[in-house]
Amino acid sequence: MKLFRKRSAGLGCTLISYVDDGDIIVQSSEIDTNCVMLRHAYGIVFDLFTKSGLALEHNKTELFHFTRARTGFNRSLDLGYEPYTGDNPLKPKTYWRYLGFYFDRKLTFQEHVRYYSTKALTTVMAMRMLGNSTRGLSPRNKRILYRACVVPIATYGHRLWYFEGAKTKGALKTLTSMQRKAACWIIGAFRTSPTGGVESLAGLPPIRLHLHKLSQRAVFRTATLSDTHPLRSLMRGEHAKTAAPALGASCWMSVDRQKTVRDAVTETSSKLDNLTETFSPCAEENTPGERLLDRYQKRVLFDEFDPKGEDALSKRRSSLDNMQRQAARDRSTVCCGTDCSVPRQTTRQATASFVIERAGNDPIASTWAAGKITSACAELFVIRAAIVRAVSLDECDHIMVFTDSMASARRAVDPSVHSGQAHSLAVCKALAAWLSQGEDCYIEFIGTPSKLEWGVQHKAAAGWC
Repeated sequence: MKLFRKRSAGLGCTLISYVDDGDIIVQSSEIDTNCVMLRHAYGIVFDLFTKSGLALEHNKTELFHFTRARTGFNRSLDLGYEPYTGDNPLKPKTYWRYLGFYFDRKLTFQEHVRYYSTKALTTVMAMRMLGNSTRGLSPRNKRILYRACVVPIATYGHRLWYFEGAKTKGALKTLTSMQRKAACWIIGAFRTSPTGGVESLAGLPPIRLHLHKLSQRAVFRTATLSDTHPLRSLMRGEHAKTAAPALGASCWMSVDRQKTVRDAVTETSSKLDNLTETFSPCAEENTPGERLLDRYQKRVLFDEFDPKGEDALSKRRSSLDNMQRQAARDRSTVCCGTDCSVPRQTTRQATASFVIERAGNDPIASTWAAGKITSACAELFVIRAAIVRAVSLDECDHIMVFTDSMASARRAVDPSVHSGQAHSLAVCKALAAWLSQGEDCYIEFIGTPSKLEWGVQHKAAAGWC
């Protein structure tokens, strides 16, 4: 790739590859100019491959022009190598298939939608052999089968054609018709049943709402990409991070041109400003071999509660009482109880509380408004607050965190990209510094069911009542 960039510096072309598939991309104001540039670039690639002992299969070469011109868009290319030379030039294709995506010359992606909607429809029709309204699979299993096997097919590559400002009426009509047939099969309804009714009875959201949800997820998932990810090279402003701008990046366009462009990248750049959470995909704490559990796996312990078996709650209460008695005799042990509350009213914020107890010291308690977040994020927030406060105490070599959310406890020491990663990074950084002080330092996360209303964990729960 580097050799190609050096030798093609004056051509203004780009070479991308995926395994054994390579693409030479050029752009100019005229198709004739593109053909000349493509021929020179192909010659450079052939020369580099030959010198490396590799071979190019010329008969597998394809040509495709992206243009909105009404005439002259089918210009052939004399490749200069057999069999596409002389009287048999390389002719452009009507549609180009690459990595499962179907491109047309105007980038409307109508063929892509037609292909995958048809494939999804035939899959639904084939599923009819698995059951009907009287025998075979139950409606619940039919719905699971449809959501797992058909919906991913129908929505594959949806970001190519579904974005803000795109003309999607025809595509949505095709996909809605497909889902209607699936809904009728799931509940055994008549073919004349209304679309909205059968979708509701089958438990299927309208396809347009499902696509909107997937698109929003894709937009915000972009924030989890590394600073040098190729997608960032197409963005502008702070969202480009440290990636070098690509030839087609919006930063090369005029201000007036940027206002008229409508595509998935433009939508992503504009909507990422609404994201209030920050992510660090390349954080130092997330480096393989330097993660907290990689370095101190034996000193970060998890005591899960097993609800199975007879008298599970009473046995757990007895075990927790023993832990508390042992901690009360040791001044170097710190007990932290954490809990949170998420109101059902969406207009109100979640609250989070922790209580820290230590033999011979007064309890430390604190309560915060955690914002409009989920219970998992609120639990993660309060675990972070409790741990950061506990490691700051003098002569502390044993921390016990009593929580009713062990999933959040495990996430607290996971520095990878996830919701609330900033809290996890703060926990990992604080614990790494604390654990490095001595071999005797260790931390325990202890599952404490809320039903028990036990000890320090219940005191934290009472902080927000």
